[in-house]
Amino acid sequence: IRCWSNIPFITVPLSRAHGKSFAHRSELKHAKRIVVKLGSAVVTRGDECGLALGRLASIVEQVSMLQNQGREMMIVTSGAVAFGKQRLRHEILLSQSVRQALHSGQSQLKDMAIPVLEARACAAAGQSGLMALYEAMFTQYSICAAQILVTNLDFHDEQKRRNLNGTLHELLRMNIVPIINTNDAVVPPPEPNSDLQGVNVISVKDNDSLAARLAVEMKTDLLIVLSDVEGLFDSPPGSDDAKLIDIFYPGDQQSVTFGTKSRVGMGGMEAKVKAALWALQGGTSVVIANGTHPKISGHVITDIVEGKKVGTFFSEVKPAGPTVEQQAEMARAGGRTLAALQPEQRAEIIYRLADLLTDQREEILLANKKDLEEAENKGRLALPLLKRLSLSTSKLNSLAIGLRQIAASSQDSVGRVIRRTRIAKDLDLEQVTVPIGVLLVIFESRPDCLPQVSALAIASGNGLLLKGGKEAAHSNQILHHLTQEALSIHGVRDAVQLVNTREEVEDLCRLDKLIDLIIPRGSSQLVRNIQKAAKGIPVMGHSEGICHVYVDTDASVEKVTRIIRDSKCEYPAACNALETLLIHRDLLRTPLFDQIIDMLRVEQVKIHAGPKFASYLTFSPSEVKSLRTEYGDLECCIEVVDSVQEAVEHIHKYGSSHTDVIITENEKTAEFFLQHVDSACVFWNASTRFSDGYRFGLGAEVGISTSRIHARGPVGIEGLLTTKWLLRGNNHVVSDFSEHGSMKYLHESLPLPQRNAN
Repeated sequence: IRCWSNIPFITVPLSRAHGKSFAHRSELKHAKRIVVKLGSAVVTRGDECGLALGRLASIVEQVSMLQNQGREMMIVTSGAVAFGKQRLRHEILLSQSVRQALHSGQSQLKDMAIPVLEARACAAAGQSGLMALYEAMFTQYSICAAQILVTNLDFHDEQKRRNLNGTLHELLRMNIVPIINTNDAVVPPPEPNSDLQGVNVISVKDNDSLAARLAVEMKTDLLIVLSDVEGLFDSPPGSDDAKLIDIFYPGDQQSVTFGTKSRVGMGGMEAKVKAALWALQGGTSVVIANGTHPKISGHVITDIVEGKKVGTFFSEVKPAGPTVEQQAEMARAGGRTLAALQPEQRAEIIYRLADLLTDQREEILLANKKDLEEAENKGRLALPLLKRLSLSTSKLNSLAIGLRQIAASSQDSVGRVIRRTRIAKDLDLEQVTVPIGVLLVIFESRPDCLPQVSALAIASGNGLLLKGGKEAAHSNQILHHLTQEALSIHGVRDAVQLVNTREEVEDLCRLDKLIDLIIPRGSSQLVRNIQKAAKGIPVMGHSEGICHVYVDTDASVEKVTRIIRDSKCEYPAACNALETLLIHRDLLRTPLFDQIIDMLRVEQVKIHAGPKFASYLTFSPSEVKSLRTEYGDLECCIEVVDSVQEAVEHIHKYGSSHTDVIITENEKTAEFFLQHVDSACVFWNASTRFSDGYRFGLGAEVGISTSRIHARGPVGIEGLLTTKWLLRGNNHVVSDFSEHGSMKYLHESLPLPQRNAN
């Protein structure tokens, strides 16, 4: 804890040797000394007369927050000319004599011409006001600011350079934020082609070059350049096919076409890139981002420092593989080629993958052993997650069987006609199944998920992006290699991509122009995080698996313990495992109830008592903290209900609409439960563990969805398809069907083509 002006604040451990820029965005959180350059378009209003006060206040708040974390913040700001222009215009209007105003008349007074204002005069008039504004804003956060005005000559004179350097270091030492600007009141016009003369020289002709020069002089870790565009594009923003460049590398200038500069200010994007590359060469990392967008300007600086995918990051380290955006485009192109294959060809790919899982068993298990050893040594995984991470010969054999089921059932998945209608004579409409597009599947500690999901994507003709947990890196790598080997037999290797970059899940969820559906496979926390982060991309899945088993008064003694044991103990970490056991009140203190408790004790299941159950006991187990708990381990809650109706109400109130079970021999009671419980899967006298794509005969599943649209329950091939409409006509136009037209609508249902019997 550090204190300044009696305000305590938390410091973060920040230290690194200067001399080399950060290689990845994720390292930016370690930046200690940061320069924030505010372009004219960021600081000024749209009319260029005055400051954008709301935007400026937000920037000051972010800089203050980072300063109070123990970082050393500096601001290079524009805005003096705009602020001065506003003041001078006001003064000129006020200085008009009353006589001039009377002679000109009201109508002409409105249109009174304002003389063109010289920029240096505006800067002289605006610098003091701009600084006063910064001081007032930083004071709100108990932070002191200091103004420094510089010119190009200050960097060419060795003594002045040392003085400037010493002043800045002293201000930073005292926790003061330096506000730096070119002294536009006296600065001479820049000489053409005078900048970037080697590593040690950069002409300060605008605030971009000033920020770069200062960043290198002060051995800054990070330079953030805020402008009025999202970052660097490969062609002028707004032009067709212009794409934002996520990471820019030295030498990439040839691939970029620069447009005009911003509406205000001295430098355009080309000047920013030159300055950024110069700073990068001097050991300072650079990000160019949008500081004017109303949705992101309130957190753009902090997002950059946290390593989020904002703007264009300049890096000297070029990754060996493609970017995730390139992978998504490859997956889309590969998926379209995959969808165009014959059904037999897609099935052949899946059969080949199933064979590879058994043929390459030893290599797969060896890679998995590395993952398990690393996880155990680091101690970062709980026992249930270690079980999920583990592969075995029997698991691989089961996977291969499931994949062959998918291949056999996928023959007519894509392009199947599900509706035919004759709209009019020679005008026939068909609704056919088609792939969704590009799927992003994010999974934790489940390497067996990779071939399952890959097979379902192949069968449904979808492109696939896979993001696995780092704890299963070795297993995922070899399983993805085998998947691509199988895809290669029909030339669609790129249809399934494994994301190996340091891409954060939150950043992947923002690729709404490249990804059509996100499917999370993992903990409830992972699913909730993805649902929160996804912007404009639908998410299929469930955030929790709170599954119930209700034991009715008419339950069979032989069935109860078997079903409960299987539901809870067979695989307690699964999302379809029993979490809450509901028991009818009349069964308390009966031999059946004693058998249930004895079985759970033998299986070492920790019992938590619900409020009603606890009230019946003199000495009860620990009372449950919440009836909406997914334990994912050998633990469960027991609660008492008075009737099947109350059991249904309890499930609706505390359940997650995943899987719920009734055990009873009373068919009427069972049917009431089946019809009234509003969950994706509702069973009678069967374990919750049957809620699974493989056990349902789907071959495998991409997950279990509790959504109420598109797909629900275990999601197999059908859940990865959507439809499109095909209309075949012969010179048909809508006007022919008007009141006085020559044609009439028929809307006749036509028979569907016969499905493949195989």
